[in-house]
Amino acid sequence: MMRMEPVTLDDFTALAIEVKLPKTTLLAVTTDKGYIMCGALDVGLLNAKLKDRQIIAARATGVRTIEELLDAPLESVTYQAEELGIVPGMKGRDAILKMR
Repeated sequence: MMRMEPVTLDDFTALAIEVKLPKTTLLAVTTDKGYIMCGALDVGLLNAKLKDRQIIAARATGVRTIEELLDAPLESVTYQAEELGIVPGMKGRDAILKMR
């Protein structure tokens, strides 16, 4: 099952996506510029093999809901996310606001 819904942070609206798979759930919150995602995101792959795409993304681990994803500290971020001021340890919601 897949669910998408708007998430409003301050005066900005992003899109939350939840995909229920066998034994796991994929979580993401996206904007027109980038996204944050659960532990399934491979930031190392984005930074190494897909570097030329300049993807703005960040990963939080140990989350089970969209709200947890927004409140969790980011575990890793892409090089392009760092250029926007998004850093490991920052809350997901703060990263999304930098991606608006």
